[in-house]
Amino acid sequence: MNNEIQVINASENNLKNISLTLPKNKLIVFTGLSGSGKSTLAFDTLYAEGQRRYIESLSAYARQFLDKFRKPNVEKIEGLTPAIAIDQKSTSKNPRSTVGTITEIYDYLRLLYSKIGVQHCHKCGEKINKMDTEDIINEIAKFSEKAMILAPLVKEKKGTFAPLLESLKAQGFINILINGTLTRLDEPIELAKTKKHTIKLVVDRLRISDDNKSRLAQAVEKALSLSYGECELELLESNKNIHYSLHNACFKCKISFNKLEPLSFSFNSPKGACSLCDGLGIRMSIDQEKIINYERSIEDGAVRTMMGFNKSYYSKLLLAFCEAEKIPTNKPYEELSEYQKKLILYGSATEFSFLWNKHNIKKTFDGAIKISYEILKDDKDFNEYITEKTCPSCKGFRLNEQSLAVLVNGKSIAEVISTPIEEICEFFKIENFNNLNKQDYEISYPIIKEINERLFFLNDVGLGYLTLGRDARTISGGEAQRIRIASQIGSGLSGVLYVLDEPSIGLHERDTQKLINTLKSLQAKGNTLIVVEHDRKTIESADVIVEIGPRAGTGGGEIIFNGTYKELLKSKCETALYINRKKDIDLYKARKSDEYLELSGINQNNIKDLSVKFPLRNLVCVTGVSGSGKSSLMLHSLLPIARANLNRAKAVINDITYKGLDKLDKVIFLDQSPIGKTPRSNPATYTGLMDEIRNLFANVPEAQIRGYKIGRFSFNVAGGRCEKCSGEGELKISMHFLPDVNITCDACGGRRYNHQTLEIKYKDKNIADVLEMSVAEAYEFFAKHPKIKQKLKTLMDVGLDYITLGQNATTLSGGEAQRIKISKELSRSDTGNTLYLLDEPTTGLHFADTQKLVKVLQHLVDAGNSVFVIEHNLDLIKNADYIIDMGPEGGFRGGKIIATGNPLELAKKYADKSYTAKFLAQEFKEMKKELK
Repeated sequence: MNNEIQVINASENNLKNISLTLPKNKLIVFTGLSGSGKSTLAFDTLYAEGQRRYIESLSAYARQFLDKFRKPNVEKIEGLTPAIAIDQKSTSKNPRSTVGTITEIYDYLRLLYSKIGVQHCHKCGEKINKMDTEDIINEIAKFSEKAMILAPLVKEKKGTFAPLLESLKAQGFINILINGTLTRLDEPIELAKTKKHTIKLVVDRLRISDDNKSRLAQAVEKALSLSYGECELELLESNKNIHYSLHNACFKCKISFNKLEPLSFSFNSPKGACSLCDGLGIRMSIDQEKIINYERSIEDGAVRTMMGFNKSYYSKLLLAFCEAEKIPTNKPYEELSEYQKKLILYGSATEFSFLWNKHNIKKTFDGAIKISYEILKDDKDFNEYITEKTCPSCKGFRLNEQSLAVLVNGKSIAEVISTPIEEICEFFKIENFNNLNKQDYEISYPIIKEINERLFFLNDVGLGYLTLGRDARTISGGEAQRIRIASQIGSGLSGVLYVLDEPSIGLHERDTQKLINTLKSLQAKGNTLIVVEHDRKTIESADVIVEIGPRAGTGGGEIIFNGTYKELLKSKCETALYINRKKDIDLYKARKSDEYLELSGINQNNIKDLSVKFPLRNLVCVTGVSGSGKSSLMLHSLLPIARANLNRAKAVINDITYKGLDKLDKVIFLDQSPIGKTPRSNPATYTGLMDEIRNLFANVPEAQIRGYKIGRFSFNVAGGRCEKCSGEGELKISMHFLPDVNITCDACGGRRYNHQTLEIKYKDKNIADVLEMSVAEAYEFFAKHPKIKQKLKTLMDVGLDYITLGQNATTLSGGEAQRIKISKELSRSDTGNTLYLLDEPTTGLHFADTQKLVKVLQHLVDAGNSVFVIEHNLDLIKNADYIIDMGPEGGFRGGKIIATGNPLELAKKYADKSYTAKFLAQEFKEMKKELK
């Protein structure tokens, strides 16, 4: 019993009172059709119960700060250990999160650089040396204005500091700066014990001059004595504060440096962050490309935001400024000199006058960018004019210049975080630090050991192409999941139940074995791994395989196989049929094309001056190892250009030339983002089915007699909905320390509508009954309504016959959401010249579902459309008309096109230099397909 997890009568969502026994300390794969109940069993039952039990063991006080889990619908789970979920939904949206901070490697880097880092001057590059008292006095004597000589005594520390203040008063000092406020010591001072305070003693106030040099020297010596070698100069006229120290300084530039500490390298602390961008590495600014029309002259509206309706003041201001600076206003903007363009954009201190509303106004011009900001800041389209630009001060590295000038083994922290992980592994080899003195080596050894372990695991899960400074917001769900897997291995926990959601997503076949090895090493530490997965290699490597089915939705929720891989091969379940090749996805059409969409001059991330040709009216797959540049090509280059030209979207594409977009009518990007973010969204509302169904019910004779219009059958507006639950069907009850409980609304019984609305029936079913139908049931029910039937048919074509029409959008997986979007496109009247872009559409799909998806994509192409797909799944790649393979590796070693052609050509010609071609050749060999 101690070596097993027993689940007894689980009935969460579509699970049908299933019971099963799982061995501990094994790699267990849950597989089955999409929507069959895999995630329900893994995440909503096993993980949820494991978390709930752990949280309930804590005190009531601690529980209020944690996520709350309700008890899943299961009779009993025995032998359950603490559970950790590693899913794909937890990617950080915080602009301050990076790969380094997520993995905690950056924390160790901060510690390493603060302990053994060598400070250098950020201006001249010289190594930092100490200043003496005479140097400080001579530096201060160079000024000639009123100033205060300060002794910094307390820096951001909690306490009342009453004895210190009393001591200073007894010594005869009069003034003190407390948290930036000048206070007299002979007045009562009470400081909050629980708040942080900064205290600086005013040693003297004087005008710096040759006559006062002796007094200045005494004040500086006193300040240095009181604050253990620290002294500050507060210039009262120029409003500057300069820090001096006996400890660290550059003699050449006469600059003092603070002592290094871990916070000196934190971009979340004022001590380390770049002061210009506050540690973000980027600055939001008005995009001049969007406010300037280069082809027009100033008087014809070259500055878009300062000309036009209700802008007479700004247009006269601009024209008067141009006259004052002798800038021609009848010349196209692009023909002006660089100096004249800078004047228009950034302004000048020149004062000029102009007449407006009969008033003569004297003014200086702040520049078109600053004025545009003031005009647009309250505009609803403000974000369209804003662009993220790399901070000019820190160059995107987030830290201040003093921190960036600290070196360890000749490298700054900026160089370390901007180098790919696979390369930085070489730098952190312990033998590279043998040149350190004994003390520094002993300090650095345990830190470097921790860094190396984490870097090794990141490299091992196929993320060697990432850098530690990579913004977490730009990381895909699959990458984020693998980062957390690597972090968990580094944590060294044992006796834990890990639940993973398709960790192979976004991973090329080449790297899958690396991932499996990593999962095995996590298992070897004494952990149980439950992996929801469809990948052939992962299934083959599992100790135990559980297939849930036999169908999706209400037709699933049963255990149809539970055993080893060898036993699976002998079974007749759906997964076994595809693994044995008794069923295969072979829908290759071998289309040719003589029309192309061509792009050239692409420079994006690791892509440098690339040219590419996409055949139109083909199914085109863009492939390559992770980090090879697929997304940079498709989503950051092709998609914005297509949107700007075909959909009239506002986009700025620099230096990319293109040809062939005139052969297309529109572009549609189908991603895996949710179809709605609230429980009110559902497949019926998203696809437009709801409007047709509401219209049908409004035309029922009884509804017309009562005067009910189409709005009566909406649960989003007052009238026909249940007002007690506002059409949600549930009431949320706050339980304080316990999880909030959603209870079925007692007024409508969870049906969303009031009693009068539910009295209207069509074929003995009211509108609530219809929303509870599955797509397959609704297809039969509305067989005589062509519009409704056609929309339902497209949902069935993409394999979603099991979802209900009114299913809460938040309960749909990413793959289901994407397929609903595809079905919506299929149901439109098609022009036949649409460009569809998809990013890994096979995510979350079983072999059988992938077959349905490939059929749908082939149907779109047969209708005369162009379908371009980023993909790793060989089942889709081998059915493409044309493949563009990028590589040869990830990161800086990628960004090139290494192979193009149909799948058979790739497998035959490029297997020696393309990983995709190599695995395609293996796939065709297993399929017993000849390479022609």
